[in-house]
Amino acid sequence: MPRLVWCAFAALLLLCSCTSSQASEPRRTARPKTEPARPHVPVVFMLGDSYTAGITSVPPEQTYAGETARRLGWQVVIAGYAGTGFVSRGRIGKDFAALYEAQLAWRPAPDMVVVSGGHNDVYYPYRVGPAANRLLTTIKSRWPKTHVVLVGPLWGGDPPPQALRVRDTLRGTAATLQVPFIDPLAERWITGNIHRRTGNARRFILRDGTHPTAAGNRHIAERLVAGLRARGLERPALGKPARRPAQQTPGAGRTANAEDRDDLKELQRRP
Repeated sequence: MPRLVWCAFAALLLLCSCTSSQASEPRRTARPKTEPARPHVPVVFMLGDSYTAGITSVPPEQTYAGETARRLGWQVVIAGYAGTGFVSRGRIGKDFAALYEAQLAWRPAPDMVVVSGGHNDVYYPYRVGPAANRLLTTIKSRWPKTHVVLVGPLWGGDPPPQALRVRDTLRGTAATLQVPFIDPLAERWITGNIHRRTGNARRFILRDGTHPTAAGNRHIAERLVAGLRARGLERPALGKPARRPAQQTPGAGRTANAEDRDDLKELQRRP
């Protein structure tokens, strides 16, 4: 009988010890699951003439501006109006500066602003420089952490001398303000003449001789995307420097098409 009592007492001590040990252990709380960081979606404002903002038959989302945004995954706001420029007011009676104030300036700071124009300013070669300087300075002052890019005039074929003068003026303005400049005329985005059936204008320009076809808008977007990537600005971020682009050999990343080969043959035939 004493042996049975001793065993019962020992079992009771063991039970109390286990209970005390379990009670002394800290209660573990489940850590909340952290969601992975969402990738940054750049907000980009694009301001321009009919090439950028569209015409009656080509709405803004079908222009090169809309196509560029789709290719690069931007949240884009397309501003501007047909016939306008840094000086030209078009039928709407507003130049780029007025359109900027009405359509863009009141919005929160974007990651980047792309201003594209000069086509309609060929009659104002001496006024386009100061006007462009004022607009770009206003944008940089209002949004000092926003990237700003200037794209020179687009043309529906081989450009005339007055278009080149406007281009040269805008290029100088961009250099003065340290704004990246992309030059569609020097890079020959559009070549030849639609009415003479020469160059890539045969495929990329409408019968009006000025505005791009659907294929032309895709082509211009392709060239603009390449220009932005070459400058590390395809994924801009507010207040962060442009990404350092990888070194590429000239012409890398672009496949020659039939129009390019025709252009080369045409140049080789010239004296």
